[in-house]
Amino acid sequence: MKAVKVQYTVKPEYVAQNKANIQAVISALKAHPIEGMLYSTYTLEEDGQTFVHINIARDGETLSKLNDVTEFQTFRKGLKGSEPIVPPNQTKLDFVAAGFEL
Repeated sequence: MKAVKVQYTVKPEYVAQNKANIQAVISALKAHPIEGMLYSTYTLEEDGQTFVHINIARDGETLSKLNDVTEFQTFRKGLKGSEPIVPPNQTKLDFVAAGFEL
């Protein structure tokens, strides 16, 4: 199993747009699921403008399929154009255990 965490902080005025862009990605994934992948996004309670994306997949090939989703490409382009306060930082996670199977 492969997992990646991406964290970044957007400007306060971009929070609503970022959430809308993320929702478009989630809607696309619901309409056309990527088998063997779980994808979720959160904000830190402390500030509401720091986003954390978690992508868990059965293998690296499945993990990379998110990059092929048009809405994800649009999300990434919008995020980059918004000039985040803290740019995206990707962290690869080592799998230990899960309460689900992919």
